[in-house]
Amino acid sequence: MKAVRFHEQGGVEVLRHEEAPDPKIGPEDVLVRVRACAVNHLDIWVRSALPVSLPHVAGSDVAGEVQAVGERVTGFKPGDRVVVNPALSCGACEWCLAGDDSVCIDFKILGSQVDGGYAKLVSVPGRNVHPIPPGLSFEEAAAFPLVFLTAWHMLLTRARLTAGETCLIHAAGSGIGSAAIQIARLCGARVIATAGSRDKLEKARELGADEVVNYRDGDFAKKVLEMTHGRGVDVVFEHIGPETWMGSLRCLARSGRLVTCGATSGPKVELDLRFFYSRQLSVSGSIMGTRREFRRILQLVAAGRLKPVIDSTFPLAEAAEAQTRMEQRKNFGKIMLIP
Repeated sequence: MKAVRFHEQGGVEVLRHEEAPDPKIGPEDVLVRVRACAVNHLDIWVRSALPVSLPHVAGSDVAGEVQAVGERVTGFKPGDRVVVNPALSCGACEWCLAGDDSVCIDFKILGSQVDGGYAKLVSVPGRNVHPIPPGLSFEEAAAFPLVFLTAWHMLLTRARLTAGETCLIHAAGSGIGSAAIQIARLCGARVIATAGSRDKLEKARELGADEVVNYRDGDFAKKVLEMTHGRGVDVVFEHIGPETWMGSLRCLARSGRLVTCGATSGPKVELDLRFFYSRQLSVSGSIMGTRREFRRILQLVAAGRLKPVIDSTFPLAEAAEAQTRMEQRKNFGKIMLIP
């Protein structure tokens, strides 16, 4: 099959569009013919530095058609249109049995610890495959799994955002930012969103942001505090890292909660414990989400209450150009690859 792989880590120049072995499937697996795969920041981190087995195929968000099923798989047949939940868990450890499978002792993400969807074919566990709702295109189906699942788990499970609260969402133009705006609005929160251009700020308003801040125009924390009359926000949706960290903490109201899932601008931040404990702030880490959450999101997407946002599409062979667009922060929503 054709796939985009890298044999060493580095910049986009290490990506190769080449022939690769067809993936094998076990008795509980499904072989999916990839029709669309979204680009995520995770793909860039994996290509750059995260530990992986080489050569490696990135790509967490997959939608396509069933090509073959293992002997123990029921409910699916070749030709079925499916979307893949990229959160892989064992289903048997104490956390999985408690329904908290994103904390699984053997947790993996498709395209990170295992080969993913930058390919014509991908093998996934049958329990991670779901029918694509009628009326949803392959591109739309591939645009929501990782970012909506992550944003949902961050805002509703980890940060416990509720109606009437105020939430600051960074990088509205990113896939996860555009998802978070919709989820926060769905639960009745007031949304303040940041972005780096007028165009992205206008699109953030169209998605439901009540207030917007251009982080390139100075101190975003000062502007957020002005918008909240000095009180601050109840929740900060953080996934940037050191570039925004201190400002994000300054934005928090007393007893505020910051939830983070990423480190786009670097892995290390500073924390003044005096400011932290005196205001009784909370910081939570978050990664992906649970199977139950994925099913709920799929229902809401099918009902049109959550809408995947697509920025652009590229042929699979142009994966380097697609990742470059993301690195340069030119996108608003998801960048798609079409094998």
